Amino acid sequence: MTIKQLQSEIVMCSKCARLVKWREKIAREKVKRFADYEYWGKPVSSFGDPNAALLIIGLAPAAHGGNRTGRMFTGDRSGDWLFRALHKFGYANKPVSTDRHDRMKLINCYITAACRCAPPQNKLLPSEIKKCRIYLLEELRLLKNVTVIIGLGKVGFDAVKTGLQQLHKISYGQKPVFGHGVEYRLDERVTLLGSFHPSQQNTFTGKLTEPTFESIFHRAVQIIGSK
Repeated sequence: MTIKQLQSEIVMCSKCARLVKWREKIAREKVKRFADYEYWGKPVSSFGDPNAALLIIGLAPAAHGGNRTGRMFTGDRSGDWLFRALHKFGYANKPVSTDRHDRMKLINCYITAACRCAPPQNKLLPSEIKKCRIYLLEELRLLKNVTVIIGLGKVGFDAVKTGLQQLHKISYGQKPVFGHGVEYRLDERVTLLGSFHPSQQNTFTGKLTEPTFESIFHRAVQIIGSK
């Protein structure tokens, strides 16, 4: 399977009845500010450079972000933070992403998530993460040049940790524990970095600031540049 084939397969998924019902409900019952927008309302595939050195893993599409636009982190506040940082450090061709046709291009970077459907209240069930993991495992197999993985939030961070273990790529002596700025050398090639998710819950409260968020990407640049 190629990355392109995998992305097409993800869009057709209907494994989780709760998530299917929710994503389609949101797409029908639009919020007022997006009343004229045609919602995607399907699983959201990952995107980016298939030869990327940097892999970013988030939680899931936002109800009125990725679930609306059809692209990860596109059209919401979290994405505003992420794409600004990616552009600043040379991983995106522009700092703002509004829709999947906006010519946003990731450079040496690939974006995915623990789950491909928007969940109610942004909370996934363990069974939903488990069912969706098959796609992440395939991505981890296909993305052969990744040297730095950034887990955005505990769910994204743990998804990487579990996925690599399931692939038998990593045997942990002491399992990585999530925290902002934590760094784990997983093997001679791959480093895992942890970052608070750039959700409004973290950015509005000041738990995550732009300098502390950008510090993660600064470190990623250093590690990738040293290879």
